[in-house]
Amino acid sequence: MEIRVLKYFLMAAREENITKAATLLHLTQPTLSRQLMQLEEELGVQLFRRSKHRIILTEDGMLLRRRAEEIVALADKTKEDFLHRQDELAGIISIGSGELRSSQFLARLISGFQKENPLVQFTFYSGNSDNIKERLERGLLDVGLLQEPVDIVKYSFIRTPVREQWGAFVSVDSPLAEKETVSPADLANMPLILPGRENLQNELRNWFGSYGENLQITASGNLLYNLAMLARENGSCVLTLDMACEYPGMRFIPLSPSMDSGTVLVWKKAQAFSPAADAFLAYLRNTQNV
Repeated sequence: MEIRVLKYFLMAAREENITKAATLLHLTQPTLSRQLMQLEEELGVQLFRRSKHRIILTEDGMLLRRRAEEIVALADKTKEDFLHRQDELAGIISIGSGELRSSQFLARLISGFQKENPLVQFTFYSGNSDNIKERLERGLLDVGLLQEPVDIVKYSFIRTPVREQWGAFVSVDSPLAEKETVSPADLANMPLILPGRENLQNELRNWFGSYGENLQITASGNLLYNLAMLARENGSCVLTLDMACEYPGMRFIPLSPSMDSGTVLVWKKAQAFSPAADAFLAYLRNTQNV
């Protein structure tokens, strides 16, 4: 199974049309059709359902698309890692980060590093800590900024100096909107939207104490904008971190008693990194005295 053929497959899956995909790949239609049929023979499965004008992925095809995207991304990253090894430091460093105030701390580190190494570029993946750890394990990311609680036993890490503060986003029409802080009793009978990570939900239930057994949870998720819009429409409260964001018709209110979370910058132990990533990790250790 060649990387080249996987790229052909991904193009065909995206376009859902052999002729159009072949044109974009600068191949003839028979050549592309033959390559895809050989791939199906090699794997022993049918990847597409074919009609006169369209091709649709089968369940096996959808599985291969997910795997092929990961394989191609890792191959491209590996190729990039080996470029410019003998020249001035260059390359691409892959960073994963959640929606966190600690991102400002990370941005300052990146800015300082790029002043010394202007040819180095950074690419960002946004997700929660579980998503980012998964991509670190696959080798798709070099460094991750993770929100605690999180298991980092397999990683080298730097703890950031930022504490993430929890609160509730509520509609300005909510009876809670005029409060300076909100307590477990204030929120116990309100419809709630929680973060998607199970361990964060458990942390919040602990904060609620005796009120935590019968919470009215209407939704969960990871992207604050989407959750805030839902809360504005259905009157729910979003329990989330304070990221100094403003959304029309919504107000952020801190929790009382206060609740906060730490964050850590992590990377895999004993992993071979590109020269650019190695240099960036050295910069992190030096600037943070690790």
